Amino acid sequence: MFSSVLIANRGEIACRIIRTARQMGLRTIAVHSEADARSMHVAFADVAVEIGPPPAALSYLDSRRIIEAAIDTGAEAIHPGYGFLAEDPEFARAVLEAGLIFVGPPVDAIRIMGRKDVARDRMQTSGVPVVPGCPDPRTGGAALADMAESIGFPVLVKPVAGGGGIGMKRADSAAELDAAVAAARREAVAAFGEDAVLVEKLVAEPRHVEVQIFADRHGQAVHLFERDCSLQRRHQKLIEEAPAPGMTPGMREAMTEAAVTASRAVGYVGAGTVEFIVDASDGMRSDRFWFLEMNTRLQVEHPVTEAVTGIDLVEWQFRIAAGERLPRDQHGVRLQGHAIEARLYAEDPDAGFLPSPGPVSEAEFPCERGIRVDAGIRAGGTVPAQYDPLLAKLVSHGRTREEARNRLISALDQTYIDGVRTNRTFLRELARSEPFVAGRMTTGTVEQLGAKLFRPPPDDDIVDLAAVAAAGLPVGKEWFRGFSLWRPLERSTVVVCDGESREAKVAAVSATKFIVDRAGNRILIEARSGDLWVIEGRQILAKVRQGGGQLRICATFDWRFQLPERGAGVADGTSGEREIRAPMSGQVVSVLATPGARVYAGAVLVTVEAMKMEHRLASPADAVVAEVFSATGSQVREGDLLVTLEPDS
Repeated sequence: MFSSVLIANRGEIACRIIRTARQMGLRTIAVHSEADARSMHVAFADVAVEIGPPPAALSYLDSRRIIEAAIDTGAEAIHPGYGFLAEDPEFARAVLEAGLIFVGPPVDAIRIMGRKDVARDRMQTSGVPVVPGCPDPRTGGAALADMAESIGFPVLVKPVAGGGGIGMKRADSAAELDAAVAAARREAVAAFGEDAVLVEKLVAEPRHVEVQIFADRHGQAVHLFERDCSLQRRHQKLIEEAPAPGMTPGMREAMTEAAVTASRAVGYVGAGTVEFIVDASDGMRSDRFWFLEMNTRLQVEHPVTEAVTGIDLVEWQFRIAAGERLPRDQHGVRLQGHAIEARLYAEDPDAGFLPSPGPVSEAEFPCERGIRVDAGIRAGGTVPAQYDPLLAKLVSHGRTREEARNRLISALDQTYIDGVRTNRTFLRELARSEPFVAGRMTTGTVEQLGAKLFRPPPDDDIVDLAAVAAAGLPVGKEWFRGFSLWRPLERSTVVVCDGESREAKVAAVSATKFIVDRAGNRILIEARSGDLWVIEGRQILAKVRQGGGQLRICATFDWRFQLPERGAGVADGTSGEREIRAPMSGQVVSVLATPGARVYAGAVLVTVEAMKMEHRLASPADAVVAEVFSATGSQVREGDLLVTLEPDS
C-alpha cells in the first residue's frame, strides 16, 4: 500500500476521501484554487497546495499543475474524486507517466466508456442490452431521420461525448427532429468540443437504475447491488437510494450480471457504475432494461451503497489501486436494510433554481443514529461562484425503506444553512411526495409534480412570528427596549413576503411573551430556548435571523420577509423597471448595454454566470440605457446595481 495520496478535487468529495485516507494511515495532500484557500477540504488535509486562480480551467482542470503538486509534495498516488479530471483519459495517462498511481480505472477503459457511440458498440458486441437507436454518430441528417422513423417516435438525441444530460433533446415527431439535432450539436460543441450525436428510442416511463461494480487486476469482478437515481431535475440527480424499489430477484440477477459483463468487456479495474434505463410502464421486468452509460469513477451517490453493504468504497479503491485483490468475493457482499441520499445544493428553487454563492454564516447538520452527512461547507466558509453548488449529502439508513425515508425527512428538518439559499425544503417535499412514498417515481416525476414541491405562502403562525421579530422583539439575544405607561409598549409593523404585505401591531407583555394584534385577532406568542416558540399553545421549532434588510424564518419551510418600514425597502414597479440588479453573486461574462442606447423589452443587457449557470438579464420594457455599472469579467454580489434605464420617450 502506498503511504500518501493527493486528492485532485474539492468540496465534500475531497473531505470524504481524506477521512478514509486518514483511517488507513495515509498522508493526505489537498489542492485548491485561490477561491478555496480557506475551504473545508484544505483544513482537513495534512498538506495543501494552491494550484491557480478561481476559474476551474486554470486550477482544478490544470493537469500539469496538479501533477507538479503531487511530485513536489511527495505524493505517491492521485485520487481524482468525481467531476473535473476524473474521467479524462489523458489526465490518467499523464499521472501514470509521471510515475504516480492513478486511483481509477485503466486509460483505455476510461476512453471507451467516455464515448457513448463506442461504449454502445462494445456493449452490443458483449451481449449487454442497449436501447434501440442509431449506431453511427457520423450518420447525416437524412439517415438520422430514417433511423428515428424506424425505431418510432418519440426519440432522444444526445451527444456521443460527455454526460450529465448536457445536449440531450427530445423529438416527438419528424418535424421536430432537425431542430433537436441542431440544438444537440450546438450544445455538444460548446461543452465537449465535437458535434457528433446519436438517436435512441425514448423510453416512455423511464427509471434510472445503476449498478456499482468493482474489479481488480487479478481477474475478479463483483457487483455491490443497484441504486435507483430516477428523481432528477434536468438530468441532474436529486435523491438516490439503494436498493431500487420494486426490484425483483430475477431482474436484479439479470441487471447485475449485465453490469459485470460490461466491466469485463473493457478490462475494467477499480470502482465503476454501469447505468441502465428501465421501462417502468409494466413494473420492473428483466426484459425492459437497457445500457445507458458507464461512469468510470466514484459516483456522488456512493454512500447509499456503503450504507447497505457496510463497505467503504474509497478504501476498496485504494487497495485495488495498490494492486491488492478484492477484499470480498460476490458471496461476501450482502444487502443490509435501505438507504436514501439527498443532495443539498446552494440554489433557490423559489427563484428558478438560481445558484446562491456567498459566505455561510451558519451551518447545522443532524447528528443522530441512522444519518450520515458528507459536507463540504461549514459556518464561516464561503460557497464560491465558480464551481458546482453541491454543499452536502444527507444519507439515511434504516431497516426498511419507510424507516429510511422518515429519517431523511427528519434530517432535512434539522439542517440549517444561513447566508446562502438551499434546496432543503424542495428535497423535503420530494421525499414526502406520493410517487416517492409509493416507490413509483420516474425521471419525469419532478417535472410532473411541479408546484407541489415548492414552498407555499407562509401560514398565519409564521406571519405572526415574523411580525414579532420585525417589531424588534427576540431575534437572537436582541430584546425589545422601550417604555409605555399603564400598558405594554406596542409597535406597528409591516412584513412583506412574496410581494404580499401583512400589517400587525405587536405588544411586549414580558421579556419572552408578546401579543400580536392582527386585524383585531390577538395572538399570544412565547419565546423559549432552543428556537422553540409557542403560538397560542402550539409549539413550533423555528430559527429567526435578521440582516441585510431581510428577516429569515427557517421552520418546516424557509421564508424570507422584507422589512420596508426599517429601511430595507421594497422597490416599487417604477424603480424596479429602472434598475437592473444582479440576481445572484457571480461573474459578469458579457455586457451588451451601452449608455444612451435604445433597447426594447426583452433585450439582454448583461449576462451573469455562477456555478456553471448563465443568467441573462433583460430590459423589462422599451427604454434607454442611462448608466452601466458593470464590466465583463467583474465579480458582483447579489443585489449589485448593474444597469440603470430611462423611459423611452
